[in-house]
Amino acid sequence: MSVEKVEMPQLGESVTEGTISSWLVSAGDHVNKYDPIAEVMTDKVNAEVPSSFTGKITELVASEGDTIEVGGLIAYIEVEGAGSQSSSSSKDDSESEQEEMQTESSQSDQSMKKRYSPAVLKMAQEHDIDLNQVSGSGKGGRITRKDIEAIVESGEMPQTKQEPAPTTSDADQPVSKPSQPSKEPAPSAQTGDVEVPVSGVRKAIAQNMVKSTTEIPHAWMMVEVDVTNLVQLREQKKSEFKQKEGYSLTYFAFFVKAVAQALKEFPELNSMWADDKIIQKKDINLSIAVASDNQLFVPVIKNADDKSVKGIAKDIVELAVKARDGKLTNEDMSGGTFTVNNTGSFGSVQSMGVINHPQAAILQVESIVKRPVYMDGMFGARDMVNLCLSLDHRVLDGLICGQFLQRVKEILENMTEENTSIY
Repeated sequence: MSVEKVEMPQLGESVTEGTISSWLVSAGDHVNKYDPIAEVMTDKVNAEVPSSFTGKITELVASEGDTIEVGGLIAYIEVEGAGSQSSSSSKDDSESEQEEMQTESSQSDQSMKKRYSPAVLKMAQEHDIDLNQVSGSGKGGRITRKDIEAIVESGEMPQTKQEPAPTTSDADQPVSKPSQPSKEPAPSAQTGDVEVPVSGVRKAIAQNMVKSTTEIPHAWMMVEVDVTNLVQLREQKKSEFKQKEGYSLTYFAFFVKAVAQALKEFPELNSMWADDKIIQKKDINLSIAVASDNQLFVPVIKNADDKSVKGIAKDIVELAVKARDGKLTNEDMSGGTFTVNNTGSFGSVQSMGVINHPQAAILQVESIVKRPVYMDGMFGARDMVNLCLSLDHRVLDGLICGQFLQRVKEILENMTEENTSIY
């Protein structure tokens, strides 16, 4: 037999690292090729990592909660079908001794006890369990989800109690280094504060946002659009559509359709900065933001310019359901060329989006509100919406972006029953 490395796979075209959210196997387990061995989170997708070999897991190098770069080592597996029987037998003996030593050391090693995964923290909060009073069975005393489930099933739950605020003398507190006097120490929690660990998804999002705002010179512009005709069209069609198709006809589907049409006429906005050149993408693949619990995903509607309003509405519903169920795939998340964000669903009327690196722009669709508008010599109530565009000023200038926004505005303001086909 031979021992092979299991490495962090590439889970997206711009993904550079992943976080082990949970191991699905333990050291000593036998797995077949393609069996899932771990759940991994990135800023784009939650995915299962399949085994590349058939054999026995000999060591889990990465712990739950660890963030590993693509290509980084996460485990070792002993592959079947190689080596002699005698060498296999001796290796089994040495592994048994090693496992015994690891078990003994894990009982005294408590270095990982206070590193809680999001699942453990959530379950502890739901059941009011004091994690300081829980003995972890994981590596380094780490508390696992199974530990919490066992406590809940037993009904003997240690209740949360207030503890004094940690001081700088505590072993877990960072020690300031004389060689880095300019770096401020991290804030410490006080009594009554809640410490929320940064999950793999949140950490990846934070890193991507820092990269976006650091590398991309953002500019911003906004137009106001009269969507009274669109509101009337949707009101006329929504009941029949829901009955016929089984899902809702949302305003967002019309906005995505308008953006896709305008991008076809203004391909400059469907571009990416690539150091010494600008790449105008042929396909119009629109990224949309989808929230699930406390996580945000950005799945992609592929070839949106070729789809009807109905086709786009169906994609939006399916991607949202997959996000809520944790079933988004790498294919669902990759290939986006422009982002449309439905900030209006939160009641927002004006916002500045952070560009989804390496794209060149992001459009925020704000809330539709009734406003008094002066038309034909009198004031009247009209349905108005703000469209807010953030742009990469290395790739785009105000002129072309202004023309693009005016075209989106024109398309939306002329969406009537006579000239708009939903199918």
